[in-house]
Amino acid sequence: MRKYRCSICGYIHDESTGTKWEDLGGSYVCPKCRAPKPLFDLIEKTDKPAPNVKETAAGVSDSNHVNDKHHKELSAEEISAICSSLAKGCEKQRLNSEMEAFQKIADYFKRKSVSEKGKTLNDAALLNEALLVQATQKLNDDITTRYPEANNTAKANADRGALRSLVWSEKVSLMMKSLLDRFAEEGEAILADTKIYVCDICGFIYLGDSPPEICPVCKVPAHKIFQVERR
Repeated sequence: MRKYRCSICGYIHDESTGTKWEDLGGSYVCPKCRAPKPLFDLIEKTDKPAPNVKETAAGVSDSNHVNDKHHKELSAEEISAICSSLAKGCEKQRLNSEMEAFQKIADYFKRKSVSEKGKTLNDAALLNEALLVQATQKLNDDITTRYPEANNTAKANADRGALRSLVWSEKVSLMMKSLLDRFAEEGEAILADTKIYVCDICGFIYLGDSPPEICPVCKVPAHKIFQVERR
């Protein structure tokens, strides 16, 4: 039996008390912070036999998968609001280039909603796709290059404050990249029948019916986590 730890909030999935990791399915997300499977790390493997527990004990629900018949196209106002929240999350992490990219998308769709209400969003979707690719590439650069460099510098200078900030920032960036990857694969379906929350302290983005009791990254209480209004 194996154990897997969420790299965002630390939640542990233990196969000995629930479902095998490979049986959870690709749509599984962390019950605490909703991080996807790729953000879990294998931490322990034992030979203890698994108890006779039903698979539902793992807390896995098919509600994470949205049937195609429920998909709906978001309005320009909704896309603008979502991108504005992503820009705010980037601003909290001082990711200025990413913030500017998301803000450009938000501004574009805001203008679109006023000038071309009811018209096709095909041309806007092309701009949306191009800017999201740009933002994803910048996040990849941060995660693979800039964070390791910054961590090495902070360690060399024994700067504990910088190290703590970098831990928060990197976790938020990993979660943000995960959401962008999902958006690229699933499109607007990931936003159907859910709400969007952003931590006002660290910029953590959370999709769910209600905010977590505490932020999985910086541990502030729920009153510091605000819902992004979608009109």
